[in-house]
Amino acid sequence: MDFSFSEEQQDVADLAKRILEGTVTDDLSRSIEAGSDRFDQGVWDELGKAGLLGIGLPEEVGGGGYGIIEQCLVLEQVGRTLAPAPVWASSVLGAAPIAEFGTAEQRSRWAGPAADGRIVLTAALAEPLNPAPAPPVTTATRDGAGWRLEGEKTCVPAILHASAVLVPAAAPEGTAVFVVDVDAPGLTITPQRTTNGDTEGYLTLDGVAVGDDRLLHGEDVVGWTAARATLGLCALQLGITEEALRRTAAYAGERVQFERPIATFQAVGHRCADAYIDVEGIRLTLWQAAWRLATGLAAGMEIEVAKLWAAEGGHRVAHTAVHIHGGMGVAVEYPIHRYFVAAKQVEFTLGGATEQRLRIGARLAAEAV
Repeated sequence: MDFSFSEEQQDVADLAKRILEGTVTDDLSRSIEAGSDRFDQGVWDELGKAGLLGIGLPEEVGGGGYGIIEQCLVLEQVGRTLAPAPVWASSVLGAAPIAEFGTAEQRSRWAGPAADGRIVLTAALAEPLNPAPAPPVTTATRDGAGWRLEGEKTCVPAILHASAVLVPAAAPEGTAVFVVDVDAPGLTITPQRTTNGDTEGYLTLDGVAVGDDRLLHGEDVVGWTAARATLGLCALQLGITEEALRRTAAYAGERVQFERPIATFQAVGHRCADAYIDVEGIRLTLWQAAWRLATGLAAGMEIEVAKLWAAEGGHRVAHTAVHIHGGMGVAVEYPIHRYFVAAKQVEFTLGGATEQRLRIGARLAAEAV
């Protein structure tokens, strides 16, 4: 089997790497950490000008015309550099489903501007005590010619910078997804501080009125979005863990104890080797799932397995990085802590290892029946 990327795909990855390495510096990261959330307008603008925010969107909306593999290649570099830009939230959660299921007017209004960074989009997939992509408790009821939304959403990424948010809700004929302006009357946003220092949002929808022009039409919009969102998280985790391990190996080669580099100690070598296996497991399961999704094959099980590796493998790599760095691993003045909290953030977003095992077990049981 050929596991290599095409020349065009490699060019996409190289472009993202070059831009992000040139813009995301240690000084920038420190200034971001001193702020209220992880967003830098300069980084966002550079990604938009390069066409990387819309790389996985159709050309008709101003995107690159590529797909989920190319989108994941960009996200891998976002994770590797810990770029303070909501690429996953805006491009995958927001713009992609609008480009896939939206009307021409919806695509022009939201997907096009998101493709070049003029606006930020996001989606509210999770609810309190109701992890995504479970059927929403938030309701949508008919109100004249439109709809009225009632409910709560939690952990909505990039909400402080978004122009609109996709809101799944239980409607009479099944789950419906609406594009809601963040300043819509009846929508209250409460900031939530997250593990990696970012700010997400707790949304309260108290009779938010939306028209039919805000409804996305299609079967299983939430499932389609959640599948790609989960793969995007796995791509972020691949970049995060690979860079964390690279930095850890370099540190172990330079840190001397008992007149020897600690990399020569057997216990350190074993932990680094185990971490390498975890990174490769994340890589293999990610690209297997992405390839199946890109080629139209069933990929539900593969996506769940990829997220299991991203969660559990990411947990182990993050802890290995901190432990081998010793006291420096927990010092916020030293950059490795950023990779630890970033890996933990991805680990639990859209379900950690336990949730993935439950989903895989339920799938296997259903297939057996």
